[in-house]
This record gives sequence, structure tokens and C-alpha cells, in this order.
Amino acid sequence: MIVAAKRLSQVLTHMAIAYALAYTVTGSAVFSGLAVIAEPIINVLLLPFHEAAWAKRRRMARDDKARYVATAGEKLSQTFLHAGVAFSVMYVTTGSWAIGGVAAVLEPICNVILLPLHDRLWEHAERASAPAVRLHSA
Repeated sequence: MIVAAKRLSQVLTHMAIAYALAYTVTGSAVFSGLAVIAEPIINVLLLPFHEAAWAKRRRMARDDKARYVATAGEKLSQTFLHAGVAFSVMYVTTGSWAIGGVAAVLEPICNVILLPLHDRLWEHAERASAPAVRLHSA
């Protein structure tokens, strides 16, 4: 149940970011609404595949330095994934390369900054809701 709530919250967070940026750039509630529907859903659908591929790469890392490089590569790759989706959605909805470019720059920056905070809040909630483990001495 908590996984479903976390995913829903993730989608809603993406939607809020997408709407705010799209509305700021276009001034149109219609275009912003299209971005809210398409962009976050596409990202949330693609992200698990992205994470799985990079998790495999981290597992294959031989030492701490290689794991660090893999983690950095994952974050950079995640930024490019978000940028590509943001550009595509805004270009398709507005027909403007410029608006697509602005969205491609701003949207991933906001997501890369805000979504780790979102995930930390959920990790805290998951730990808080986990049953307490008591150790009994025999």
C-alpha cells in the first residue's frame, strides 16, 4: 500500500513541477494542463527502467570509486532523460523549439533538486510506519 501511495505522490509532485514551469513559460492553462498530463506520466513510466539499468551497473562495480562513478552517471543520465521528455512534451504541445528548450533546462533541474527530498520524506514515513523490532534477551 505504501508503495502505491509513494508512486502516486511522485506523480503528483511531477505534475506540480510540470504545471508550474509550463504555466510560467507559456502563460497558458491549456498547454500547462497538457504538460501536467503527459510529461510526469512518461517520466514515472520510464524511471523504473532507468533505475533498474543503473542498479545493475552499480552492482557490477568492483570498488567504492566505481560505485561513486556509477551513481554520478545515473544522476547525469536521469537529468538527460528528464530533459528529453520535457523538451519533447513542450515542443509537441506548443510547436516551439524555444519553449521546449526552456522546459528541457528548467524541468530536470527542479526534479533533480526536489524529487530526492520527496523520496527522503517517504523513506522517513516508511521507517516510521514499520513495526518496531524489539530484542529480548533470553
